Amino acid sequence: MQDFAYLKPKDIYMDTACQSLRPQPVIDALNDYYTEFNSCGERVKYQWGRTTDQKVSATRQKVLKYLKLSSREYFVSFTLNTTYGINLILQQLKSGAVKTVITSDIEHNSPFLATMSFAKKQQIPRQIISRDPDGSVDVSQIPERALVVLNCASNIDGRRLENIKEVIKATHKKGGLIIIDAAQAMAHQVEILQKTSPDAICFSAHKMYGPSLGVIVARKDFIKHLEPSFVGGGMVDDVEKDRYYLSADNQDHLFTIFEPGLQAWGEIIALGASIDWLNSLPKTVKKNLDIQTRHLYDFLADHPKIKLINQAPTPVLSFYVDGLDSHLLGQALADQGIMARTGYFCVHYYLDHIMHYPPLIRLSLGYHTRSEDIGQVIQALSKI
Repeated sequence: MQDFAYLKPKDIYMDTACQSLRPQPVIDALNDYYTEFNSCGERVKYQWGRTTDQKVSATRQKVLKYLKLSSREYFVSFTLNTTYGINLILQQLKSGAVKTVITSDIEHNSPFLATMSFAKKQQIPRQIISRDPDGSVDVSQIPERALVVLNCASNIDGRRLENIKEVIKATHKKGGLIIIDAAQAMAHQVEILQKTSPDAICFSAHKMYGPSLGVIVARKDFIKHLEPSFVGGGMVDDVEKDRYYLSADNQDHLFTIFEPGLQAWGEIIALGASIDWLNSLPKTVKKNLDIQTRHLYDFLADHPKIKLINQAPTPVLSFYVDGLDSHLLGQALADQGIMARTGYFCVHYYLDHIMHYPPLIRLSLGYHTRSEDIGQVIQALSKI
């Protein structure tokens, strides 16, 4: 694909679930910021600053449009990454806002550890629920006034929270709050999130062909549950000796509630370019990813020595080989230019302590993946 022309023929990148490659338009957008209008947003009156403000504002709107959410109900804030965003929310939730915390056994350490810390701080119980093979949740497991924190797509095998709308509805009906970890869904499975109504969605731009950046999309009425404690410049309209006035008190500046200090303006603008790029992809490119995913999945599923974790083909495929250390296998693949992830992928509790798997190999594909890449991976694994 021309937008990844910098990718050398012998470089086979299979770690998109960690961070995707960046297409040339995204790289160009970031470079343009630094070379054409490098400036502080929301602070200056000169033209460079006005250009930054316009492009940052446009990115906020692009995020909402991409998720098919209304700007009347939601706002967009930018952070460091998904982990930072989840922690930023949980550590500022008011005491007594919820009575218990719910998360699942297949969660990334981002929500898993953050909910653990939150429960201890609030001195409330924390419950870990199981997910069905397709990623769904039994809504009867959600109690009254619970804080529910779940992923909508797993970084182990891509399984999705198929009944996400039912889970959100049940949580709200019981007086609870729900935060969705969307890190693995935004690039290839965003449709599962579109037109849903969680209280907050956290994701990382670097997993959706964008720069290193985190995003929080939150309901406007959600901030009534927050008690801001992580504060600083860019968040206030005025400061007295012992008092400050938050900009978020103005409905047009709600996003500042999660944006203390100077923001990564160039990265925010480049995220806008990545959304434009994703929206412009022809069906043939998306179809190619499906074809390459199925090809690799069929090989892994049919090979007698390979133990595939996936129940269905997704761009995220995890497996192990009996009697062969996955870290050594990963090194053997790396020696042939194949870049794969090994270990437990920050899902230690489920993979190690629940399923008792050995360390795994993860091959995660993207829109840059070529048919010859899959051929090389299959050839290398067959030989090993």
